Amino acid sequence: MSFKYATLAALAAPLLVAAPASAQEAGDIQVKAFLTGVLPNGEISDVNTDRIGLPATAQTRASDSVVPTVAIEYFVTPNFSLETICCVTPHDVRGTGGLDGAALVDDAIILPASLTVKYHLNAGNGIKPYLGAGASYFMIFSEKVGADAAALGATDVDLSDQVGLLLQGGVDIALNDRGLGLSLDAKRYFVGTTATFRAGQAVALQTEHELDPWVISAGVAFRF
Repeated sequence: MSFKYATLAALAAPLLVAAPASAQEAGDIQVKAFLTGVLPNGEISDVNTDRIGLPATAQTRASDSVVPTVAIEYFVTPNFSLETICCVTPHDVRGTGGLDGAALVDDAIILPASLTVKYHLNAGNGIKPYLGAGASYFMIFSEKVGADAAALGATDVDLSDQVGLLLQGGVDIALNDRGLGLSLDAKRYFVGTTATFRAGQAVALQTEHELDPWVISAGVAFRF
């Protein structure tokens, strides 16, 4: 989680020098270009099928990812908006505990189709904090069997798509009165996936995983 706190701390300074700006209105659209850190968990929450004999202390973790993202926001009223994001994030899954360092899944791509409802406050001087909540559908594709899972006989792996929830908080910081600003954003997703490893046609291992990523973004915004 150090990336999350470092990003928020490093970009907090502009709060002190933001310029006044006109308030958003119903019908406004805001587009944000972000650099985003995606910090998933990935630990095993349950084992459905185990024909390979997992060690008792076996656990897993999904790798972090840093990617460019775009958010598009529509203001239904001056205080309420709807927002969606566009991004794909690559991740590997590695073993911890009794599987420490084992390469289990390579090159999984997540597309987190998300929609949030946000409530905006006005703190003055162009500073507008917001809170949001919504739903997400995680589509996971392109995953491959890692080298160590293949050595145990796995020939195929599938990470299931899942529906989840998310909470959101952040702040928009106006830079001028023409809609240009900075934006800091943090989301916490609550979503899992089912990992199914097959040896030929047989299910050799099936486990439930908590992805539950933090998604931390910083970038520029333009409202029009």
